[in-house]
Amino acid sequence: MDFELSDHQTLIRETVRAFMEAEVRPHVKEWERGEHFPVEAIRKLAEMGCCGMLMPEEWGGPGLDTISYVLMIEEVARVHAAMATALSVTNSAVQLPLLAFGNAEQKNRYLKRLAAGEILGAFCLTEPAAGSDAAGIQATAVRDGSNYRINGTKTWVTNGSAAGVFIVFAKTDPAAGGKGITAFLVEPGYRGFKVGRHEDKMGQRSSPSVELLFNDCLVPVTGRLGDEGQGLKIALSALDGGRIGIAALAVGLAQGALDESVKFAQARAAFGKAIGEFQAIQWMLADMHVEIEAARALVYHAASLKDSGGRMGSAASRAKLYASEMANRVAYKAVQIHGSQGYSRESDVERMYRDARVITIYEGTSEIQRMIIARDLLGKS
Repeated sequence: MDFELSDHQTLIRETVRAFMEAEVRPHVKEWERGEHFPVEAIRKLAEMGCCGMLMPEEWGGPGLDTISYVLMIEEVARVHAAMATALSVTNSAVQLPLLAFGNAEQKNRYLKRLAAGEILGAFCLTEPAAGSDAAGIQATAVRDGSNYRINGTKTWVTNGSAAGVFIVFAKTDPAAGGKGITAFLVEPGYRGFKVGRHEDKMGQRSSPSVELLFNDCLVPVTGRLGDEGQGLKIALSALDGGRIGIAALAVGLAQGALDESVKFAQARAAFGKAIGEFQAIQWMLADMHVEIEAARALVYHAASLKDSGGRMGSAASRAKLYASEMANRVAYKAVQIHGSQGYSRESDVERMYRDARVITIYEGTSEIQRMIIARDLLGKS
């Protein structure tokens, strides 16, 4: 298996890295403290094709492969994980289901605008009493002539206060459980739609996670994505692809933490020499590097399977599970290497330590990934 990057893929990585260093890194601390969503910087990334990398040219994207996409997410997360989360959701969790299940009218209405970064997308599945148990959602959608009336609450919606289109999952047949879920395309201007409270989060504070309230929200029948009862299939397919992006995010964050740790180990002196000369520090750096490379291989493998059209099985879950837990271990070591400086809000690794914690939770918890992997092994997928 050859993961050597093409010239074009290398150019994507270098171009995004240069942008993030010049345009984003100087502002990250300010954005995080002020919980500022950097939509201006995201629009500049959109001009580089980063908001619709997987979209075919007919729908406004460059039609790139998944390896190119994960390279972009890696480089963004290396500097600012919150921005990578926003890009991952709009690229994979929203655009890919629209491409796969949307009709021509829906694609024309949204895909080109999403790919151009004119609007962002949001994925609305989680509810106050339904997280890992996606089939347990309580939101309902009742047909009313040429509309559906949606009632319910969604929580932890990434991009929720800034999106131009939302994929919302609600039960059209509550008695049917998971088979009664339907997906809808909702716009923020629809009657009965309201943005509720913003979550006060531990990390990734400049990526808005909000509550959405639906009170007899009127959605035209033309806004139904796929058929009635197809919603859970759409949601799970979106999460499958989204996990590759989140795994790439984890790799990028961990790489950023390692980069900072290497620089610190070379510059910080103790007992008359750079701390990088001590075996304890060297071993931590070596372990961090090996874990990152192992996770990167899992991510690239899952991405290549997706591109080949072959059966992915649990490859995305393996990548997401290992990469997300690896990022937490690497961020922990980065803080340890930095000592008291790593505990200061002035250090990048302190933010990375907080940002990493959620990666084992969103897009499917580590426990859910283990269930998927085990079922695949046992032939029960």
